[in-house]
Amino acid sequence: MATLERTLIIFKPDAIQRGIVGEILSRFEKAGLKIVGNKMIKPTREEYFHHYENIGKVISRRGQKVFDVTLDMMNLGPVMAFVLEGIEAAALVRKMVGATEPKSALPGTIRGDYAHISYGHADQHEIGIPNMIHASGDADEAKLEIAHWFAESELFDYTTVHEQFTQPKKK
Repeated sequence: MATLERTLIIFKPDAIQRGIVGEILSRFEKAGLKIVGNKMIKPTREEYFHHYENIGKVISRRGQKVFDVTLDMMNLGPVMAFVLEGIEAAALVRKMVGATEPKSALPGTIRGDYAHISYGHADQHEIGIPNMIHASGDADEAKLEIAHWFAESELFDYTTVHEQFTQPKKK
C-alpha cells in the first residue's frame, strides 16, 4: 500500500556555491512533494560522523579514506537540509536524484543534469564527488536522518492544493 512518508535531502556545498538550490528544489515541488522543514547549517565533524557512519555506514562499507574525503568536501561550506513529504517520498526522491556517481546518473535526473564527475576521477585526485545532493536511501533511513537533523518543533503540518488530488477523501 502506498504511504505518505517523509524523507531528507541535503543540498551539498557544491549546489549552494553554484546557486542552483532553488532550481533543483522546484523539481521536487513540481512532482508534488511538500516541504515540511528546512534550514541552512554548517554541521560539525561529529554531526557528519553520526550521519555518514552511524546511520549511513560509509566507513563500514567504503572505508575511512572515502569518509575523510567526503567530509572534506562537505566542509567546503554550509549545507541546506530539507524534509520533504509525499506518497512514497523516499523512493521518488531517490529516482529523481539519480545514481550517486554523477557519470552514471541518467539525463533527466538531478545528478545527470547538473554533475558529471566519475568515481575514477575523484579517486585519482583524492576528492569527494560533487554530486549536488544527499537523499535518504529509504523510508527507514529517512526517519533516522530526519531525527538527527531536525527537532520535531522544526517540522510542520499544513495542506497543499496538490494534496486535494492525492489524498483519500475524508468521510
